[in-house]
Amino acid sequence: LRPYNLEVANYIRKQIGKRDNVFISKEIEKKYGIDFYITSQKFARALGLKLKKAFKGKLVTSRSLHTVDRYTSKKVYRVTVCFRLAQDL
Repeated sequence: LRPYNLEVANYIRKQIGKRDNVFISKEIEKKYGIDFYITSQKFARALGLKLKKAFKGKLVTSRSLHTVDRYTSKKVYRVTVCFRLAQDL
């Protein structure tokens, strides 16, 4: 979440709190915003779309190769969902 906004951060916490199978594993406050590390990649993408509908801003989703599964030889990715609030808020 860039830049940090208390209203949007509380919205994210509330949405994650509604789910029984998704948790915030880590929150890191940075100079220009806050990073939420959550346990579900699928929910992170869905939450990004909800943020875009609820607040004005830009959504950027990217992925990076983390590893290759030893048994199935499938590629395992880590996903980053960046929501950047519009400046006029």
